[in-house]
Amino acid sequence: MNYQDTGGSGAVDLTNCDREPIHIPGSIQPFGFLLALNGDWVVERAANTQPFLDIEPRGLIGMSAATTFLPQAITLLRERLSALRGEDAVERMFSVRLIADKPKFDVALHLSGRSIVIECEPAKGDEIEVSSMVRGMVARLGATEQVSAILREGARQLRMLTGFDRVKVYRFDPDGSGEVVAEALEPGVDSFLGLHFPASDIPQQARALYVRNFFRIIADVSDTPCPVEPVERAEPLDLSMSLFRAVSPIHIEYLRNMGVGASLSVSIVVDGKFWGLFACHHYSPRLPSFAERSAAELFGQMFSLLLGNALRKEAGEYEDRARKISDRLLAAAAQDAARLNDAEWIGDIVLDAIPADGVGVVIDGSVSMSGLTPTQDEFERIVRELKRREVGQIFTTQRIAEILPDAAEFAHKAAGMLAIPVSRRPRDYVVLFRAEQLRSVRWAGNQAKNIEYGPNGPRLTPRQSFEEWSNLVRGEAKRFEEAEIRVAEALRTSLLEVVLRLTEAASEERRRAGEQQKLLIAELNHRVRNILALIRALIGQTNREAASVRDFVGTLDSRVQSLARAHDQLTAEQWGPGRLKELISTEASAYLSGAEQRLVVEGPDVTITPSAFTVMALVVHELVTNAAKYGALSDGGTVTVGWSLDADRNLAIRWEESGGPAVTAPTRRGFGTTIIHDSIPHELGGAASVEYRTAGLLAQFTLPGRHVAGVVEGSEARIESKAAPRNEGSVIEGRHVLLVEDSALIALDAEDKLRELGAADVTLASTNAAAAAALDDGGIELAMLDFNLGKENSLPTATRLKNAAIPFVFASGYGGDDTIPAEFADIPVILKPYASQQIAEALAQLPPPPGD
Repeated sequence: MNYQDTGGSGAVDLTNCDREPIHIPGSIQPFGFLLALNGDWVVERAANTQPFLDIEPRGLIGMSAATTFLPQAITLLRERLSALRGEDAVERMFSVRLIADKPKFDVALHLSGRSIVIECEPAKGDEIEVSSMVRGMVARLGATEQVSAILREGARQLRMLTGFDRVKVYRFDPDGSGEVVAEALEPGVDSFLGLHFPASDIPQQARALYVRNFFRIIADVSDTPCPVEPVERAEPLDLSMSLFRAVSPIHIEYLRNMGVGASLSVSIVVDGKFWGLFACHHYSPRLPSFAERSAAELFGQMFSLLLGNALRKEAGEYEDRARKISDRLLAAAAQDAARLNDAEWIGDIVLDAIPADGVGVVIDGSVSMSGLTPTQDEFERIVRELKRREVGQIFTTQRIAEILPDAAEFAHKAAGMLAIPVSRRPRDYVVLFRAEQLRSVRWAGNQAKNIEYGPNGPRLTPRQSFEEWSNLVRGEAKRFEEAEIRVAEALRTSLLEVVLRLTEAASEERRRAGEQQKLLIAELNHRVRNILALIRALIGQTNREAASVRDFVGTLDSRVQSLARAHDQLTAEQWGPGRLKELISTEASAYLSGAEQRLVVEGPDVTITPSAFTVMALVVHELVTNAAKYGALSDGGTVTVGWSLDADRNLAIRWEESGGPAVTAPTRRGFGTTIIHDSIPHELGGAASVEYRTAGLLAQFTLPGRHVAGVVEGSEARIESKAAPRNEGSVIEGRHVLLVEDSALIALDAEDKLRELGAADVTLASTNAAAAAALDDGGIELAMLDFNLGKENSLPTATRLKNAAIPFVFASGYGGDDTIPAEFADIPVILKPYASQQIAEALAQLPPPPGD
């Protein structure tokens, strides 16, 4: 985003924008003319009169307006001048006959110091009735209640009125930065939704001007501005309230760089504060009529009032909900005070009222943490600093590093905090943490980075550098709002009441339970962080070797699915050792349907530790994939996998391909090859060797004995073929599918996959109630149900579908076999994360819907 109102010249940097006299540009846009009269109605200044009045601006200087305009026009202007109330008032008149032999004009009238400023443009014949137009727009806004819906509808209504290609709604944060929270677009125009923009995009004096003058139009970035004559006047004319005010060359070049031909802005002012902005862009010149622009300005004012009401209503409802949460916390903790040592339990309650990324609790020296938090040692240092400062009231900061300098090291996990004291003297705290804002906010770049020299000197260009702007907010979290702090005060009162009932000493059993909880949380955080780091590495490495987006998506999906299968197997064993034969079986089964004899497995049924199991899963996946693409499994060959244990229980594994095409060594070492060569030596301390023999690939690996858990006696490996689809290609084609999924992102992804597989229509539901409403509406022919919907499961919907003989499948993130009740044992289950192939295979096992 870059502000509409720039003017002046000089050195161009972020502070330069704050110094520009944007209210006195000395010129106007050429779609109308301007006259500035003194108290005797004598013309003192004029601009662009020749195209409209056939008189040069300087020729009008010193003339009385009464000799230029018709008497009835002068009478009307004087009446409207007397109606002006306040220094920022503007009177508008439509289709006024100013001169006998000239067309009618639309006129705007306002005062600028001692000058009467008259701005005129040719009236258009198809004028709208402003009040009725805005009344209809406001009525449609009134039908919405949620703030997000009001923002979206406002953007849509303004675009319908103005006809601009893009209408964005910006919301400003307390620090002045902005976010695109709603938009309405011409088809084919890129979306800016969710982008953040630095506060420097709109200088302070421009913000103040937006509160005074709600509307701004730039009709054609290619127009040449017209000077206000006489230009040699020492005192420039203040055009703060002008409708025609010219634009600085810097901003014009900025708009051209973005490909914008016309721009329009409408202020959103709530309770006297510059809350946000409608910013409209058109990719060719565009000048809405005077009446349409007046309607847009009036709509902006009415929109601001409605938005303010909705925001106040939301804040009231939020605080009411928070009070109920506080009461629930008090009641539950009063029955079992030991729960206060459980950060996860407190987080489940408190985070419903105050959004945060993690919670840390310290009571009587017992520490508990949940979510994204510092380490225990780092948390204890924070608590010591709070005690040193004798923090006895709610304490909040966006930058923990401001009170604890070395906190910058863990800002990516916990940059800001809200500390709630829960003891009479500063000792016990519940601390809510928020991660560095950079982790979740998409910024549009740093304006200061992009200063180039063009025909008009230094100019600001559209920003492209994310890193430069991110440096401005590094180590800073999203601030805790005033309403959230008020809720924290209420929670503090409730918690304090409970804590005061506790005894100074806790029982040994409670201490052991707290330690166990702490270890479990630490282990969970450790595993989750490792998984996320591994996924991130897979994305980065796959991106480097992918030849196209399609290749990238396919390769990354297959690798993630391989990890998911490995985790499913470990979960089935309660995260215990996994069987090597089952790992190879699972990875190979996708390529061996009906040809299991092409994979020969030889060796004892060994089990390997979970850490080695996930590494081996990636290695085997790459070996199987390469064999299917380039090796023995691509051309009727055979793969023999054998292993044995030596005297030190080291596991030697041999992968040998034969009967396939001739093998040559790869010309470059991609990520898949790196996994095969380096994963076992690097992560497990073992060995790996690969020979690209002409007759077939030979790979040999050694796993140190510490990664071998044992040998399962009397079992054999099986390479199971996938069940032959019963109705492949017919079950979903052209069907109306009900998708029940409580996660919005997963639902959107699943919807895309279902449509790719041939679904004619997809209805989304996040609860059983919503699913029931969709079924009541009729037309559902097929369903895909997420088993766990957060606070409920989808069994009520499954029962109804079963009774109605509507085919359906379950989706689940649980890897165990006991998730689905026995009565639905015959229903196919898709394990998350899933790809289109898994959905298609599950749907293919369904009977055809009724009527087929």
